[in-house]
Order: sequence, then structure tokens, then C-alpha cells
Amino acid sequence: MDSLIYELKNGLKSMKIGLVLSGGGARGIMHLGVIKALQERGVVISDIAGTSAGAIVGAMISHGYTPDEVLSKLLKINFLKYLRPSFNGPGLLRMDKVEELYLELLPHDSFESLKIPLTVTATDIEAGEIVYFQSGPLIRPLMASSCLPGIFEPIRYNKKLFVDGAVLNNLPIEPLVQKGIEFLIGVNCNPPRLDKPIRSMRTVIERSLLLAVRNKTQERIQQCHLVFEPKEVEKYDIFDVRKARDIFLTGYHSVMKSPEKLQVLENYGNLIKR
Repeated sequence: MDSLIYELKNGLKSMKIGLVLSGGGARGIMHLGVIKALQERGVVISDIAGTSAGAIVGAMISHGYTPDEVLSKLLKINFLKYLRPSFNGPGLLRMDKVEELYLELLPHDSFESLKIPLTVTATDIEAGEIVYFQSGPLIRPLMASSCLPGIFEPIRYNKKLFVDGAVLNNLPIEPLVQKGIEFLIGVNCNPPRLDKPIRSMRTVIERSLLLAVRNKTQERIQQCHLVFEPKEVEKYDIFDVRKARDIFLTGYHSVMKSPEKLQVLENYGNLIKR
């Protein structure tokens, strides 16, 4: 931390700050609390990159909603209304009607209309490649980025078949590094619960997937200048939308209760310009 403060004091006060948001289902609501706390410290975000829930939060904030506005909208949405069962398909549910919800929230459906540049991460399941979306239509890439394998049918877009970006990259720092962003704030809302008893095939599969994602994410976390990864979020299930407000506060307090990180944000947040 001392070296970081030294760098900031010596010429990086006008640097661009990039925010990288992980996937994690309902846990991604935590990102909104983190963003609210950062904004209160005067931090100006110049670019956002996200996967799955992180991509959705990133799109809403980039569109111009405040964190509190997004939370309020989430609390009013009946998500089951937008899901349909898939019969004999490569997933339990279809996301077709989710597009209607996105159009209500993001009517411009365009990366170019966003107030903050955004990168959305998805996995091309056929080619086995990560894809970063930064221009053109916005909503289909968002649907692709949050298409949890096995739960939702893959999303067909631009003649490719996509699933959740977390399969290959749950903390997409690479697009922001390539853009020359000097300062990265990483927010990871998907840590594994290593204390959860292994009692069924489901828990074995869940733990294995979480560990695989965590292993890849850890390398990227090391490259972030500031990281918010509160262990408290572990107690929430990835489908626990009903506890949205509590998850939001978990993210908010993870910033406000980090004095060494707040020192940097307090001293230099108001000086940072795009």
C-alpha cells in the first residue's frame, strides 16, 4: 500500500480508473454497494469490464443509473415472469423473454449509447474461446454473458453459441489493460465456501466449479491495485435475489470498513479525472 500511495503522489493523479466486476449470480448485487461507496469517496470510473452479473451491473451503471436506482428496480422485478422452461433443450430454462426486460431497462440497446465505456465477457462454447464485446448491440451480449451453463439454453448471436463468461474469465482485467487503464479496482463476489459440507453430488460439482473459477480468478486479482472481496458474501446463494438489500450492504461495507483502501480513495479520489 505504501508503494501505491507513493506512485499516486508522483504523477498518477490524473490516471484513468478501471472497474472490473466478477460474475456470481445474485451475489453480483454486491457490486452496486461497492460502486456506491466508491462514488461517495469521489472516485470517477473511466471504464468498466464485467462478466455475467458483473456485466449486468456494469451496463446499468454505464447507462447512467445510480446504484440505489438499480437496487430499487431489482427489488420490483419478478424474474420468474421472464423465464420459460426448455423442453429437450441444452438447458433447463430459456432466456428469450429476458430480452424484453433488458429493453425496458436499457432501451437504447447499444454500447455506443453508454456514458461509461463497457466490456462484456462471454464464452463461445463451440470454439472454446473468450469473447469481449465493446461495440454494437448491447442486450444480446449481456444475455450471453449471464447464460449459466446447464441452467439456461446457450445464446445464439452473430452465428456463435455463447454461455456465461465466467467459464473462461470471471474477472476480465485484460480488455482494460489493453486499453491502457493505469489503475484497476477488482470486485470479486464469487469466493468458494470451503466450510460447506460435502454431502451430495450437487455440492461436489458446485465446489469443483467454484474452485476452478477461483483458481483462474486469483491470478487476475493479483494484478488489480485495489480488490474488494468480502467473505461475508459467501453466505448468500447465487439465486438469493430476495436478499438483494443485504447483499448490497455487504458490498457497501466492504469498502467503508477498509481503512487502508479508504486512505487512498480519500486522498486522491477527488483529483482523479477521466
